[in-house]
Amino acid sequence: MEFVDVVTTARAIRRYRDEPVPDDDLARMFFAASRAPSGSNRQTFRFVVLRDGPRAVEARALLGRTFRELWAAKRAADGYDAGSGADPSSPKARMAGTMQHFVDHVDRAPVIVLACLLRHRDPDPTEGASVYPACQNLLLAARDLGYGGVITMWHKFVEAELAAVVGLPEQATISAVITLGRPAGHHGPVRRRPLGELVFEDGWGESAVWAVDPPGTRFTSAGPPRRSDPAGT
Repeated sequence: MEFVDVVTTARAIRRYRDEPVPDDDLARMFFAASRAPSGSNRQTFRFVVLRDGPRAVEARALLGRTFRELWAAKRAADGYDAGSGADPSSPKARMAGTMQHFVDHVDRAPVIVLACLLRHRDPDPTEGASVYPACQNLLLAARDLGYGGVITMWHKFVEAELAAVVGLPEQATISAVITLGRPAGHHGPVRRRPLGELVFEDGWGESAVWAVDPPGTRFTSAGPPRRSDPAGT
């Protein structure tokens, strides 16, 4: 695939076929992840791959229980079944259905990855810059090979227990959980906000006249309300 096609069709995939991921494909994905930049080139990111080993079975069960509990609370608190959510064809209801399927089956995803960071100093708000580029490389490589995945943070509610299950050293923290597998559906163009809303030149809110989306680009209706005032007031 052309690189731009990989980037523009790497959707968040939450439904997977019941197919294992071959070792060779995993090796290619993680090689791409290992080429990512990190602070001072320390390469402090590490990955724990969970498939069918004894620790993986225990960790999967823990993640499944946790994700289902958290989604049930969020679904109720955010009113996913109210308003337009009562219409099964609405984007809100479709998102709720996708998330429900995801949490109901997350413990059976072909591959679950714990993206970890080896800390060499006290927690720092910039430390994600040393692990998330590797996560993005992993997801893009997966897309290039015909797989899909999604990155989640709900492990944070049981991180200590999860770390104990997989035997993380004291200086390691889990920065994200990534599920991977062959999509049960299909890939397709991702929708984002128009480029002109995201890119400025020379100062905040100053239009970059060259920041124009390619012809035929479709945009998302999600995200915060759009304001004519770029300062957001």
